[in-house]
Amino acid sequence: MKEIQSENLRNVAVVGHGHSGKTSLVSAMLYNTKMVNRLGKVDQGNTVTDFDEEEIARKISIQAALAYAYKDKYKINLLDTPGFGNFIWETMVALQAVETGLMVVSAQDGIQVQTEKIFDGMAEIGKPLLFAVNKMCKELVDFDKVFDSLVAAFGKNVVAAQIPIGQGPDFSGVIDVVELKAWQFAADDKGESKEIPIPEALKDEVGLRREALLEKIAENDEKLMEKYFAEGALSPEEIRAGLKNAMLQRNAMPVLVCDALANRGVQQLLDFVVAFAPAPTEAPPAKAKNGNAIKTDKAAPFAGLVFKTISDPFTGKVSFIRVFSGTFKPDTFYYNSSKELEERVAGLFLMQGKTPEPAGEVQAGDIVTVAKLKETQTGDSLSTKADKILLPEIVFPIPSISFAIEPKARGDEGKISNALQRIMEEDPTIKMLRDPQTKELVISGNGQLHVELVVNKLKRKYGVDVMMKAPKIAYRETIIGKSDVEKKYKKQSGGRGQYGHVLIRMEPLPRGGDFEFVNALTGMSVPRNFVPAIEKGIVESKNTGVLAGYPVVDFKIELYDGSHHEVDSSDMAFKMASSMAFKMAMKAAKPTILEPVVKVEVIIPEEFMGEINGNLSGRRGRIQGMEIKGKSHVVKAAVPMSEMLDFEPTLTSITGGRGSFFMEFSHYEEVPGHLQKKIIEEAIKEGRVKEEEE
Repeated sequence: MKEIQSENLRNVAVVGHGHSGKTSLVSAMLYNTKMVNRLGKVDQGNTVTDFDEEEIARKISIQAALAYAYKDKYKINLLDTPGFGNFIWETMVALQAVETGLMVVSAQDGIQVQTEKIFDGMAEIGKPLLFAVNKMCKELVDFDKVFDSLVAAFGKNVVAAQIPIGQGPDFSGVIDVVELKAWQFAADDKGESKEIPIPEALKDEVGLRREALLEKIAENDEKLMEKYFAEGALSPEEIRAGLKNAMLQRNAMPVLVCDALANRGVQQLLDFVVAFAPAPTEAPPAKAKNGNAIKTDKAAPFAGLVFKTISDPFTGKVSFIRVFSGTFKPDTFYYNSSKELEERVAGLFLMQGKTPEPAGEVQAGDIVTVAKLKETQTGDSLSTKADKILLPEIVFPIPSISFAIEPKARGDEGKISNALQRIMEEDPTIKMLRDPQTKELVISGNGQLHVELVVNKLKRKYGVDVMMKAPKIAYRETIIGKSDVEKKYKKQSGGRGQYGHVLIRMEPLPRGGDFEFVNALTGMSVPRNFVPAIEKGIVESKNTGVLAGYPVVDFKIELYDGSHHEVDSSDMAFKMASSMAFKMAMKAAKPTILEPVVKVEVIIPEEFMGEINGNLSGRRGRIQGMEIKGKSHVVKAAVPMSEMLDFEPTLTSITGGRGSFFMEFSHYEEVPGHLQKKIIEEAIKEGRVKEEEE
């Protein structure tokens, strides 16, 4: 392993919509830097970063994968990320581990749904962004059209740093607008090129593009602006420093051109990344949870974030760690600040896709992996015990769909649970629970494909074959009124009895408020040592509502009075009293059922707009907007999750496979009354609640 200084690191997440060519671009980068000896192809299943069997079979990236390349004295860490809606959370998490996002846009397809979603996510966290217009060798592509659409969608900070020489099958070179150099590609896919004079036919366009670039650089710096308007020019050094600074401020988002499959323009893209993507030492420092800045300095106290976990069949659990400060050393104990415990770090490894390479010590700014950390999970912070630095936690999306699963072979129940625990270590967006009423094992994920892949992994990786049952909708119960109840739990059956007595008030909280318990006791009618048991009784009871047995949310309980018995009162008695009081209070406070609502974006050709709008409206959907994206139209709607379970085959049928859609959890809404009756009847049939509780 080469020893790389922090200022010579470049951390780049390669992001973009599915099938834009991200994995192919990473493969070409690795090939051009001689990290691999062949140009990997997605269609041939031999790329470095798509190594999972499902990825190879489906020809899509399902998880973020790490690779690295050395270029002169620089090391470039590359995170190849998924581009499909079910897995986009991996992309957003990966962006927290890098300084730069490289947005790959297909020259053939232009801006797509995930292009915008990832752009918005990057804007929120303020990360510098490069665009790579890929697939320039495809038929009928138009760089100017794609560039103009980028400006229209993402603003005037989008500037051309390169322009193509030729397009489509004639894409034969690239002009560097920053350095005013032109390169002609070799006819093969070795990635080689030679410098040539700028073609006469393109000099006017280069002049216009360069003027726009210089104006953008000057806008970002008052001194440069004064000089530029006074002299009409900037020195090469001022242009380079100004562009780097403008990128860092997100005041310039350069656009580059390439074709990853043909390996054209990739070498120039790599040169641009090294020259202009910020090093960890140049980016704004990360912030600890307490607000303190974390300096990218190898001499500073160590701080690292576990941003990804995989389960390897040979090495076990592997944790991916971004080192934000200090020096990370093998064979050392570190403190997990999130869980408040120590972990021994054995060896450190660099990952080239699925292949680990020993790393030795790692400096601030680098990305590394550690095997077999016992307690540490994705999102945890590692530090020294003396400093206990805690980084902001990662927010994962709420699962939007659930399926009940059961083993095909008897006796595999225990295997399922153990295997799912391992899978959840890799993917924190997967949730597992045993339904207390139906006794079914329910797994939840970000979409049907997401859950199907978990089921496939259970069979392929852990040898457990399961059946998926109809999706379970994650209904919730809440209240819309207030109540004030009293409950006395009294039991006497010889010997010591049981006595607990509570008075509680219940009222609704705003949607998303979850649960609040308020101790409003005065005096000593209820000894304070029983209050935790009273709260526990309510916490346990809220998992099963009174209407259909679903968890209860968005309510507040105020304990304001009660009584006790010197001998017969106990934690158990007060827990029973509060549990029973909760049920009474809920029944008296106008209980109702909530359903999950998802944000849906449907991408279709124009001729299907009317039919799709009608279909979504028939699913109780509310159309919230429509827009044009290239040749496609996008319909945006909010639809109850229960109505979307069979939308995928319906969309395929209506559009002949030409439509696609993306959905994510949005919020909970009250279910209409006539549908609540059906939900309650179904809950009675399933045994979730008893008929008299209806």
